[in-house]
Amino acid sequence: MTDEPLSRGRILIAAFEGWNDAGEAASAAVRRLRDELPVTPAAEIDPEDYFDYQFSRPVAAIGPDGERRILWPGVTFFAPASDAAGGVHLLLGTEPSRMWKTFAAELLEMIEDHEIDLVVFLGAMLADVPHTRPISTFASSDSPEVREALGVERSQYEGPTGIIGVLADVFERAGIPTVSVWASVPHYVHNSPSPKATLALLDKLQELIGVEVSRDELVAESAEWESGIDQIAGDDEEMASYIETLERQRDDVDAAEASGESIAEEFEKYLRRHGGESR
Repeated sequence: MTDEPLSRGRILIAAFEGWNDAGEAASAAVRRLRDELPVTPAAEIDPEDYFDYQFSRPVAAIGPDGERRILWPGVTFFAPASDAAGGVHLLLGTEPSRMWKTFAAELLEMIEDHEIDLVVFLGAMLADVPHTRPISTFASSDSPEVREALGVERSQYEGPTGIIGVLADVFERAGIPTVSVWASVPHYVHNSPSPKATLALLDKLQELIGVEVSRDELVAESAEWESGIDQIAGDDEEMASYIETLERQRDDVDAAEASGESIAEEFEKYLRRHGGESR
């Protein structure tokens, strides 16, 4: 593989709400891409076979016309609105509850039909990291060509995996290269969306494959998010002390003598500790 498919070929960027999406960071990143890139819904996965509605419940919502509608969990594939729009495709939805092998086979057929050259998975995980420092991201790929072209690592993680790990394995075995990009979200603020992690994922995405969207709103939201946590920690001495400990640990990792390999090792520790994945 040359670097051409990575920058000018057909690229699919995918994220799933649920286990792979701490702080809603990954799904929010793809939603931002969906809203700003010239893409249009091209296909939807029928949810009946793949979702347990007692686990991923449908939502009642009132639309712009004032009518109440039921929004069902599902997965939507977005394609460029025209040839002039470029080669970026998107996949956004909820992690399925069952029949993952069949789900993966259906998605594989879909991306083969659209002649996708590269699949980029976005994920976010809870980790022992401070909210006051830049959000760590880690990119990995099982494809030697992608690792060489993008300068990313090969994950050594072994353990429980989510739909991202399953799909990456299926696509790679079918000859479709993949890369996974994960952001670490402070576990002590897991109940709220994390715009700072979303921003970190979009920054990494631009670095790797050149996809760019506006960030001003996210920058402001990230500053507000961090300030809000500062206020909470200011009233909680135990929380403030814990954050200071995380800050010292993070600063040690970020010190000049810390290599890229040591940072990757720290990320793998986070994954194992929280039952996460890096694929």
